[in-house]
Amino acid sequence: MRHLSLLGSGLLRSAPLITVCFLTRGLDAQNRALIPDSAIALEAIVVTGTPVPVLEGALGSHVSLLDGADLRARGVTRVSDALRSVTGLSMVQVGSFGSRSSVFLRGGESDYVLVLLDGIPLNDPGGAIDLSGLTMESVERIEVVRGPASGLYGSDAVAGVVQIITRSGGPGFTGSGTMRAGSFGSRSGVLEVRGGNDAGSFFASLARYESDGILEFNNGHRHTVLSGSADLRIDDASTVRVTARLLDRVYRFPTDEGGAVVDINQSSFWEEVTVGLQVDRRLTADLDVRGHLTLHDADSGTDDPLDGPEDRSAFFSLDAMQRVTGDLQAHLRVRETSVLTAGFELEQQRMRTFSEGQAGFGPFTGRSHDSRSNAAGYLHALTTLSRLSLNGGIRLEDNEQFGHFLSFQAGSALGIGANTLIRFAAGRAIKEPTFLEVFATGYVLGNPNLDPERSSSWEVGVQHEVRGIARVGATWFAQSFEDLIQYTASPPEPTDPNYYNVAMATSQGIEIEAETDLGPVELSAGWTWLDTEVVDSGFDQGSGATFVDGEPLIRRPKYQGVATVRGEIESRVRWNADVRWVGKRPDRRFLPFPDPPESETLPRYTVWNVGLEVTVTESGPGHPGLDLVFRGENLGAADYEEAFGFEAPGRGVYLGGRVRWGDR
Repeated sequence: MRHLSLLGSGLLRSAPLITVCFLTRGLDAQNRALIPDSAIALEAIVVTGTPVPVLEGALGSHVSLLDGADLRARGVTRVSDALRSVTGLSMVQVGSFGSRSSVFLRGGESDYVLVLLDGIPLNDPGGAIDLSGLTMESVERIEVVRGPASGLYGSDAVAGVVQIITRSGGPGFTGSGTMRAGSFGSRSGVLEVRGGNDAGSFFASLARYESDGILEFNNGHRHTVLSGSADLRIDDASTVRVTARLLDRVYRFPTDEGGAVVDINQSSFWEEVTVGLQVDRRLTADLDVRGHLTLHDADSGTDDPLDGPEDRSAFFSLDAMQRVTGDLQAHLRVRETSVLTAGFELEQQRMRTFSEGQAGFGPFTGRSHDSRSNAAGYLHALTTLSRLSLNGGIRLEDNEQFGHFLSFQAGSALGIGANTLIRFAAGRAIKEPTFLEVFATGYVLGNPNLDPERSSSWEVGVQHEVRGIARVGATWFAQSFEDLIQYTASPPEPTDPNYYNVAMATSQGIEIEAETDLGPVELSAGWTWLDTEVVDSGFDQGSGATFVDGEPLIRRPKYQGVATVRGEIESRVRWNADVRWVGKRPDRRFLPFPDPPESETLPRYTVWNVGLEVTVTESGPGHPGLDLVFRGENLGAADYEEAFGFEAPGRGVYLGGRVRWGDR
C-alpha cells in the first residue's frame, strides 16, 4: 500500500536508532532473515520495542505507524491529535488548546506510556507526561508499540511506548514556510530548512503557535519550539546523530479543579531543553556498538497572583526536572538469522520544587531538592526459523530508591500460508514512584519504602492480507496492574507517610483494524472494545472515589472507533476526511476541598474532520512552489467533554499557505 511504502522508504533514509552494521550493509537485506517468510511481512521497519530495527511483520506486539508527512498534509499540527486515530488508545485533553493532554493505552493509567523523542525519554520521573507541548512540524513518523516494554526500556513502559522519530536532512538544500490562521484566534507559522551531502545532513524548524482559547476570558495559549537534527558520517564504520529541541510555552486558564471559569490571571508555563547524542560504530562484520547520551530538562509551574484587592488567595510554583541517561549497547549477528544485544544504562533524575503563596490562614512557602539514580543491565535476542520470528529480553534494575527489579518481554510472529500472520507477546513491566510520592514533606509525607507499580500482560493477534489491496487484523489483550500507589489523608499513625502500594486493577479488550488501497482512494478503520475493572480500591471509599471495587477505571471508554478516507487528484490535490466515535466513559466531578468527588458519566460523541492541500505551483529553478492548506475540525459542532467540567473545542476552520524552495 502506498502509505506503507512511504513509511518504509522514509525509515530506510533516516531511522535514527539504526546501528551502523545495518546502515552500511543494507538495512532491508540485513533484516530479511529476521522476518517470517510470508508476503504479509510489510515494507515498514520498526525501531521501537526491539534494540535493532526489524520489519513490522517480525514483531509479536501490535504496532501502529503514523507518517508525519501524511499527517501534516491532513492539517494535523499536534501529536495528541495524531494519536487519536490509534486503536486501543484514548486521549484526554482537559479543555482548550494548550491544556493538559494525557494518553491512556489499553486501559492503563495516564503515566503508563513511555514517550520517546528519538530515543530520549520525555516523561517526568514516575511516568507523568503532558503531550500538549508536542507538535508535528519536525515529525518524520510516530511509532506506537502496545504492551509492556520495561524489558528493554525500564520504568514507565507499562502499557506501551510512543516514539516520535524526527525528520532528517537530505541531498541539496530545501526549505519551506507555512502560515495558518482560523477559528478561536488561532495563528501559526512554521519555518523549516534541510540539506546535506555525502558527509552528513541536517534538518531544522522554528514554529510558533498561538490561540485565544475557547473560554470567555483568560484562555490564551502561546507555544514556540525550535528543533533540529544533524547526521554526520565519520567514516564507513562510524556515524553520529544529534537531536535537539527547545520549547517555551504559556497557557492561561481561568478554571478551578471542577472546570468553573473563575480566575482572571492564572497561567501555567513550561521551558524545556531536550538533547540527544548517538554514536554508532561497527567493530567487525558482525559486531557493532552504540552509545546514546540524552538530556531532558524541564522547568514548569503555575502563576496565580491576586485577582484584586478583595482576593485573599495567591499561588506560585516552580518545578525543575532533569533526566540524564547514558546507554551503551553491543549487537552481535549470529549466522545471518539472529541478533543478540547486551546493554547497560545509567540514569540520574533530579527534581527541585519551590512554591509560595497566601491563603486564608496566611502566607506559606515550600521547597525541596531531591535526586535518585538507576542502573540497569539488559539482554535481548531476535531470531528467525523459516516462517517463525522470535524475540525476547530481560532487564534488571538497580534503583537507588526501590532496589532490584527484573522485567521481561517476549514475542513471536508466525507466517501461515502466503498472507496470514499470527502474533503473540507477553511481558512484565514497572513504573517507579514519583518524587512527590517518595520525598514529600510538610503537610503530606512521602514514603521512601514504596515499591514500583507493576503490570503483567499478554496479547495474541492475527493479520490477513486480501489480494494485495487490503489488510485486516484483530488483537486480543489482557493486563493486570498491581501495587498501584495511592494517597490517604488518614495514615495508620500521624507520623506515617501518606502514600502506599495498595490498589489493583485489570483490563482486557479487542482491537480491530482494516485498511484498503483502491488506487485513488485509501480507506482505514479501527475499533476498540475495552473492559477495565478495579479489583482492589485500596484507600478509596464511596461512589465518587477514583477507584471503586468492581467498577471500571475512569476516563476510559468501553467502545471507540475511527475511520479515515483520503486520496489524490492528479498529484496536485490531496484530500482527507475522518470520523471519530467515542462511547460513554465514567468520570468524576471534582469539587472544592473538602467536598469529596462525585461519580459522573460522560456521554458518547462523534467528531468529523476534513483536510485539503492544493499544490498551486511546484518549486523549480528560480521560483518557489506554493501550496494552499485547509483544515476543518469538529465540523458537526459536537458538544462534548473529554474530562468532566472541561468543554472541548467546538467547530474550527483553519486556512493557510506554504511556500517551498528547492527540490521537493
